Amino acid sequence: MKKILGTTLTLLGLTVFGQAKEDSIQFAKISTEILNKGKAYNELRELTKNIGHRLSGSASYEKAVTWAEQKLRDAGADKVWLQEVMVPVWVRGKESLQIKTSNGKWKSLKMLSLGNSEGTGGKDVSGEIIMVRSMEEYDKLSPEQVKDKILFFNYPFSQTYIETFRGYGDAAKYRSTAASLTAKKGGKFAIIRSLSSAFDDVPHTGSMRYQDDKKIPAVAVGSTTADELAELLKSQKITAKLNSNCGMKGEKLSHSVIGEITGKKDKSVIVVGGHLDSWDVGEGAHDDGSGIVQSIEVLRTFKNLGIQNNHTIRVVCFANEENGVKGGVMYGKTVKENNEKHLFAIETDAGGFTPRGISLEMDNEKRKQIQSWADLFLPYGVYDFKNTYSGTDLYPLHDLGIPTAELVPDSQRYFDIHHTEEDTFEKVNRRELLLGASTLTQIIYMIDKNW
Repeated sequence: MKKILGTTLTLLGLTVFGQAKEDSIQFAKISTEILNKGKAYNELRELTKNIGHRLSGSASYEKAVTWAEQKLRDAGADKVWLQEVMVPVWVRGKESLQIKTSNGKWKSLKMLSLGNSEGTGGKDVSGEIIMVRSMEEYDKLSPEQVKDKILFFNYPFSQTYIETFRGYGDAAKYRSTAASLTAKKGGKFAIIRSLSSAFDDVPHTGSMRYQDDKKIPAVAVGSTTADELAELLKSQKITAKLNSNCGMKGEKLSHSVIGEITGKKDKSVIVVGGHLDSWDVGEGAHDDGSGIVQSIEVLRTFKNLGIQNNHTIRVVCFANEENGVKGGVMYGKTVKENNEKHLFAIETDAGGFTPRGISLEMDNEKRKQIQSWADLFLPYGVYDFKNTYSGTDLYPLHDLGIPTAELVPDSQRYFDIHHTEEDTFEKVNRRELLLGASTLTQIIYMIDKNW
């Protein structure tokens, strides 16, 4: 056995001594276990194909709660429970967007209402389209120019950034504020160019929010439709007509799902998790079914390898990340009220692609300690420890002073399919998904051993 492990470490390119050698051997065991015996890929197939998309407040989300509860028990959690959360209920319903050009004919466009948007109440709402390409162009429009019109925010996802999350963050303000900006100047509804790194006609949904202005609809169109519409507007006036039935339907009681292996040394908690909900299109495979099954795999691997964890390893399947973050907020509130000591929390909510690094949102001392372990991760293709953000669900824990982190997968394909009908099980590669689970298990092993 020692010879096999030594050969494995040599193949990985590791020259290690003493304590580092012991950790390298454990890293190899973790990787070998997950790549050969991991169940995350099959569990993702179950979640996506048997349940499908899982918007908070929907019947399918409640099925996912039951599914996750059982999977945590199967993985070896010695304690599993549901945490009550009040979640918003948003329903899409039937929707359509059409334009009328100079030939007088109506043409249907592929579209999706933005999440949390109000609809038209099933009535046609129409008006002339005015296009703006930036906030600066919007600011130059007077209320008189916008009144009773349709504002089309045609701001492209920047292709310049190598880290595509930066491109997403740059464009996200148009999705979140388009409706309120349009209402502020008297417009009827807003159209945005989807936050997409792809050059296709797939519309992307996602959360938006209202300010104090009148609640008017906001919809998204795909990149090629946006380009075609922009080209038409160069030479003629275009009328748009929207008919939609989406809107908020109050709140309902739901749950986050939590499972853990109790610590042998103390009850201090190390969290790994993702969000169980998804948008109501596609199957929520990368966002964030992948994160859920990877987190469960961490717990299973500790059990299967017989790793005696010093601290409690806890998996949290958060409710309602997509359109409210109610699960993350409730979890943080409970931690504070119970004065429950947390050592570290990591979320995986950036897709099930090949892991490239871990982003560290914590003080410099803790960050430098984790960065000092970088050579252990390098043989597994994980090298990037420079970023300083963490998952959305973890911000309430970060606000409590708890060190938080996020798995950083390769991001080049994520925003091609993010929040679309294209986010399906078939887009996830088994080895990439399991490599991510391995990285999560390895970092939690190191935190548990050293903190």
